[in-house]
Amino acid sequence: MDPLSDVLSLLKPLSYSAGGLDAGGDWSVRIPRHEGIKCYAVVSGQCWLSVQGTPGDLLLQSGDCFLLQRPFCLSSDLTLTPVDFQSIFATPLKGGIFSVNGGGDCFIVGGHFSLSGNHANLLLGVLPPVVQLHKESDKAELRWSLERLRQELRDPRPGGDLVAQHLAHMMLIQALRLYLAEGLSGGVGWLFALADKHMNAALRSMHEDPAHSWTVQTLAERAGMSRSNFASRFKETVGESPLKYLTRWRMMLAGERLQNSDSPMSEIAASLGYESESAYGKAFKRVMGCSPRQFRCGQLLVPLSATENSRIDQMEGTAS
Repeated sequence: MDPLSDVLSLLKPLSYSAGGLDAGGDWSVRIPRHEGIKCYAVVSGQCWLSVQGTPGDLLLQSGDCFLLQRPFCLSSDLTLTPVDFQSIFATPLKGGIFSVNGGGDCFIVGGHFSLSGNHANLLLGVLPPVVQLHKESDKAELRWSLERLRQELRDPRPGGDLVAQHLAHMMLIQALRLYLAEGLSGGVGWLFALADKHMNAALRSMHEDPAHSWTVQTLAERAGMSRSNFASRFKETVGESPLKYLTRWRMMLAGERLQNSDSPMSEIAASLGYESESAYGKAFKRVMGCSPRQFRCGQLLVPLSATENSRIDQMEGTAS
């Protein structure tokens, strides 16, 4: 799979609150912070979005989509005092649609996604506090899923809850793809690297064949760059060296298999390109903070210190 599909498959974003908000008159609602990521879009009407810790307010209009992970307020008028969402969302009308003042002026659909596993920051850590998609071309790509989600919510049928969750999931993926298509610049992380065709080629190669004996030179060739320019640009864009990224990705895959399969350690090691279980175990402990067996038994991860990260960089630099 491609890197974005790989990461989303690993994180398993699950929508547990796909639904809609139908608001009318004067209204203002405060939504608290929840673990995970929220993806919503305005199907009709308009409203203001205020995100905690972010300067300025955004006017959302029909077709606009937004991603965020901080507390926020939605309102018809910025001068209104917001009320807590629980006072409004206590009783949905039907199909997961919540009404404010009888609705009719602004209709919003979307979902709140939890990210499973120990690597949620792999996505959340590279996204800004709020992403707004409002270009006409973006709206056109999102229009079908928005209309389908609104129809499923307003006209509940057998299986409708599951369909709504899948549609909200599709909205999230579409929003991330459109965000990438804008040509991201200035950020650091794998997501920003996907917007760079050279770095994308290297990342795709590692994700398509993580067991391959990649070196900085062979990855540079895939990227169509010299070894030195590639190594420098990769670290500048992704935030870590190519081989450190490869090792970290391999260990994330290993962690997934340890948690969700009964595969023996030797088989997992071989599937990720390690000739010996010992070498695999050492790499796993460096990245994950515990041995593969401890991880399989449920031991919590221990974040690497700056010194340990530096040591891994040095070790992988000599290996490349």
